[in-house]
Amino acid sequence: MSPPFGVWGLPSDQMQKLFGYGPDVAANRAEARKLIEGQGYGPNNRIHIKISTRNIPSYRDPAVLLTDQLKEIYIDGELELVDTPVWYPRLAKKDFTIGLNLIGNGLDEPDQTLYENYTCDAEGNYDGYCSPELDKLVDRQSMESDQQKRRQLVWEIEKKMAEDVARPILYHSVSGTCWYPYVKGYTMFVNAIYNGLRMEDVWLDR
Repeated sequence: MSPPFGVWGLPSDQMQKLFGYGPDVAANRAEARKLIEGQGYGPNNRIHIKISTRNIPSYRDPAVLLTDQLKEIYIDGELELVDTPVWYPRLAKKDFTIGLNLIGNGLDEPDQTLYENYTCDAEGNYDGYCSPELDKLVDRQSMESDQQKRRQLVWEIEKKMAEDVARPILYHSVSGTCWYPYVKGYTMFVNAIYNGLRMEDVWLDR
């Protein structure tokens, strides 16, 4: 998770040094246009692609924003909305050009997200990114007992994934949890959306 909610994510000052993550949006777009122009594209020769995503608001809305942003660098995206029963089989088959997907973590723990989504044989590695070097770093951080040394390894991993454009992170969402006053015994987690949902200690005072 990104700071300040997570304790493992790359600090903002280091994140801003990565290509494309700097705070100067105009400069980022200008650099992106140079890269596109270097491949023979431009305002009179635009790239046309299909952007696929799951057809529910939490996926569809950011995909619309992505489509709009890509226009700034000569990329015209056609939004393809995919029904939920079809979406995950499409991801598993890697049947997309650009697919906007969400990652939800059960807890703020590097092993949980790195082994699930980014190593070569990860089940959630939908874009097929594979780096034996990164896999070794993931194993090293998992075995490191010193938390500060482990954090440095995790930051090194995050930098490498950004440089390799391994499933770029476009945004982090923040959500709230609400409940009625008569709901008792519920423990709210501030850094996870899945934990605390077994409800064995929850009761209704009404």
